[in-house]
Amino acid sequence: MWQKAWLAWLVGLLFVLGLGGPVLAADQDLLQRMEDRVTRFSLENGLTFVVIERHEVPVASFVTMVDVGSVNEPAGLSGLAHMLEHMAFKGTSRIGTTDWEAEKHVLAKLEKAYVKWRQAQKSENPDQEEIQELKKRFMDLKAQAQAYVKPNEFASIIEAHGGTDLNAATSSEYTMYFCSLPANKAELWFSLESERLRDPVWREFFTEKEVVLEERRMRVDSSPIGRLMERLLAVSFLAHPYRQPVIGWESDIKAALPSDLTRLYEKYYVPANMVCAVAGDVDPDQIQAWAEKYFGPQPSDSVPTKKKTREPKRLGTKEVEISSRAQPVLARTYPGLSRFHPQAPALELTSDILSQRRTSRLYSSLVQNQGLAAQVGTYSGYPADIDPGLFLLFAIPNSGVQLSELAQGVDEQLDRIRNSDVSQEELQRVKNRARAQLLRGLDSNLGLARTLAKAQILEGDWREAFWNLEQLEAVRSEDIRKVAAKILDPEKMVEARLVHETDR
Repeated sequence: MWQKAWLAWLVGLLFVLGLGGPVLAADQDLLQRMEDRVTRFSLENGLTFVVIERHEVPVASFVTMVDVGSVNEPAGLSGLAHMLEHMAFKGTSRIGTTDWEAEKHVLAKLEKAYVKWRQAQKSENPDQEEIQELKKRFMDLKAQAQAYVKPNEFASIIEAHGGTDLNAATSSEYTMYFCSLPANKAELWFSLESERLRDPVWREFFTEKEVVLEERRMRVDSSPIGRLMERLLAVSFLAHPYRQPVIGWESDIKAALPSDLTRLYEKYYVPANMVCAVAGDVDPDQIQAWAEKYFGPQPSDSVPTKKKTREPKRLGTKEVEISSRAQPVLARTYPGLSRFHPQAPALELTSDILSQRRTSRLYSSLVQNQGLAAQVGTYSGYPADIDPGLFLLFAIPNSGVQLSELAQGVDEQLDRIRNSDVSQEELQRVKNRARAQLLRGLDSNLGLARTLAKAQILEGDWREAFWNLEQLEAVRSEDIRKVAAKILDPEKMVEARLVHETDR
């Protein structure tokens, strides 16, 4: 019954995509139908575009993905990629200013004044009178610079022309910018996006740093679970930059300067290191013409070399414990796999078997049957999986349940999946869910553009998103058991516990 409902849903989705046809078609047939609607091209400067036509509604979504994330940040400047994402909305020398010629001179003085003030604060024998004078100089220049700012003009232009979904996101491996517009305003996106990528201005930088610091305080410093997960990540990785938080460490955020942003921008925001995806009611030939007109003049540059420290093998177990008045939490990590590893599809399905939906093993056992947990979940690529990431498991106990009791219940289910094959019925169920989850992400223009852009920039081909379905379908029951035994090794576990203060 469930499978019939899923098939009916898939038929509807294919027609929404303009790919309607018999559902008897395999995933390869779905890929072929997608290829008939997708146009991919690259400009001479190396910028790649992926375009898919969907003419049902006169709207289009646009995604720009840059191959830079927290793993690429210089030492002592964690959070810089995320900060650049914030600053990309501040405008250009034309957008966001009342007088650029005057503003740029003040901005040049502003960073120098800030550096002098900070250096005076750090001197061995600080002169408080001098510090106050330097602070006043900095604050005066900051106020002068602010007087030239037209706040949020970039976003206002998008919204004034019917734009929606304007936002961005930074991860360990990439930075993504996106929005949607009426189809007849598509050229506006090309004009604005090319301008901010070519000519960004870091105005309001020091004000935005305070915004980011407040964001960190809310997400991490004032959140017991946020603190626990940050420390779990730092302990789980000894050397690899996956260990540092995307938002950055507080001291690094405070230390960042506009010139640091410029260096990161000049190295990574180059055409050959970016992908743009467009999905909606568009003409690929017109899209290519606009791409040449607006993005073509941007100078080419080589793809930057990305060096990352290799994580050594984990030797033994580790523990992290934080006390708080908040609800207790149990979290674990195990050394995971890269998405390019042959066993990665099996590990992804292992995670689904353990925690996806109410019929999953951990949920049915710990939440429904034993009443040990209020929530439980797993994730097979934390915080990313271009390089080997982590297999993450977390559980929140019910009131009155000790974390040790909850851990025992978790271990029983992990022992089971390590030592016995899953049934064909259970395996097929999670395969169907994985397929449905991917297709659900294609249900909107924006979801489709994100999916294609991510596959193109991280794996080199937008079709990888669909080839993954074939790899999942090929997974056998014994593959699940083998990868679970390999990855979910209790001798290589890092366990983090958020304990109530009264329980210590």
